[in-house]
Amino acid sequence: MNHVLILHYHEIWLKGGNKRFFLSRLIAGVKAALADLPVRSLRFTAERLLLYPADVSAIPLMVERLQRVFGLAYVALAREVPGSIQELRSVACDLMVARMPKTFAVRAKIAASDYPLNSMELERDLGQAVLDRLRASDPGVQVNLRVPEATCYVEVIPGAALLYVDRHDGPGGLPAATSGRLVTLLSGGFDSAVAAYKMMRRGGHVTFAHFFGNPSPSHGPSTSVAREIVRRLTPYQFTSRLYLIPFDAIQRRIVSDAPERFRVLLYRRMMTRIAHEIARAERALGLVTGDCVSQVASQTLHNLAAMDHALGVTIYRPLAGEDKTEILGIARKIGTYRISCEPFEDCCPRFMPKSPAIFAKAEELVQAESAFDIDSLVTAGLAAARVLDFKFEHGQVIENEGWPRRFQKLVEFRRNASAAAGVNPSVAPAQP
Repeated sequence: MNHVLILHYHEIWLKGGNKRFFLSRLIAGVKAALADLPVRSLRFTAERLLLYPADVSAIPLMVERLQRVFGLAYVALAREVPGSIQELRSVACDLMVARMPKTFAVRAKIAASDYPLNSMELERDLGQAVLDRLRASDPGVQVNLRVPEATCYVEVIPGAALLYVDRHDGPGGLPAATSGRLVTLLSGGFDSAVAAYKMMRRGGHVTFAHFFGNPSPSHGPSTSVAREIVRRLTPYQFTSRLYLIPFDAIQRRIVSDAPERFRVLLYRRMMTRIAHEIARAERALGLVTGDCVSQVASQTLHNLAAMDHALGVTIYRPLAGEDKTEILGIARKIGTYRISCEPFEDCCPRFMPKSPAIFAKAEELVQAESAFDIDSLVTAGLAAARVLDFKFEHGQVIENEGWPRRFQKLVEFRRNASAAAGVNPSVAPAQP
């Protein structure tokens, strides 16, 4: 009798002719997640992946890792036995005796065309055997098919049967990096980290862009929070890249030259422009933000429409219709909640206007931006960036620093274009 982990996938069965591609990416994700753990074999049979551990003591860590593999609906720790009814009865009874529930149910799936029983017949047979065995110790045990205290699951596949009681939910969604690249504007707060996770769960491979200012004496730098969030999310997609862009000088220029009530909206538009250039270098298909409609003044529908006007990039807002309770629940689940609770200096609330605009119009923001050289500010922000690469490998996240070649070429091109136009791309600090 073997211990086996049953890996049930989520949406892949809907993919028709593309199923093989998604399944191959799921298998690659499973192998990457468990690369340093003792796996004897991994095989695909009857629409499920079966993973055989070489060392049963590693199973808890395997389950923990697999719960971060996108595409998996759940992971079940099962016992594999020959399909004879006598052996199934014995193992089912042993599993339920270990639990000794007051109520139980048996659920069977038959994925072998030559099996002599159908699922209902198998459930009745095993259910009676388990009931007799449990009542020998506790006469009050009952069958409850609606809300049982414990359920014995039986999956009959060609040549064997799999029985289990415990199963652990996976993250669902689509396998990592199957939908294209995206760039997330990562603030360090709860929302943007959750937004990134939700797009990663849909198969997007996310690069992160974090804009930071000089920290005040009472708060730590936001860059350390951003780095920890990226380190936390990297095991879900195996590789990540984080751009750290100093925003203080650009922010002061906006404060100096633009109307006060539009400050935050203009910050956001400038961040979006810089992130758009990063997306070009990363060959990304759009940007992701943590905007939640009307959560703060800058996120009213009017302001979101005005901020997006004429920027020429697709912006995804997966949290648009969520409320804060839902967002915090996901943050706790994925492990970013505690990190985002750390005190840090967010650049957007700096120099906050007394009465921010809540019904801004696109033409008002365009007029306000006419006071400064947008291309120069974007080039200066890109040129000052630090770039960190993260990789989940052998159970740990490895971090390296350095500009990718395509980003280096982008910055050089913009600098040369500014020089040819007689423009200095540096941003001199301006006083608010």
